Amino acid sequence: MALFKRRTTGKPGEWYYCLEHGKVEEGPECPAKNRLGPFPTREAAQHARETSAERNAEWENDPRWHDADTTRDADTHGNG
Repeated sequence: MALFKRRTTGKPGEWYYCLEHGKVEEGPECPAKNRLGPFPTREAAQHARETSAERNAEWENDPRWHDADTTRDADTHGNG
């Protein structure tokens, strides 16, 4: 039996969205691997999935984060 229980990080006043349970929680309830946040308000945490999708779309379409596809160039030149 463990002497110390492993605690999740976070504190009251920080809002999270639990991906496993699909709910908003204040402070640490679920493990960090299952939640998004922290968010400044309950409402912001309620929109965590939308915020995440918007940020992912911005990143995927940001030319600063995409190098030229070198494998495609190699294939068209008979080098791949």
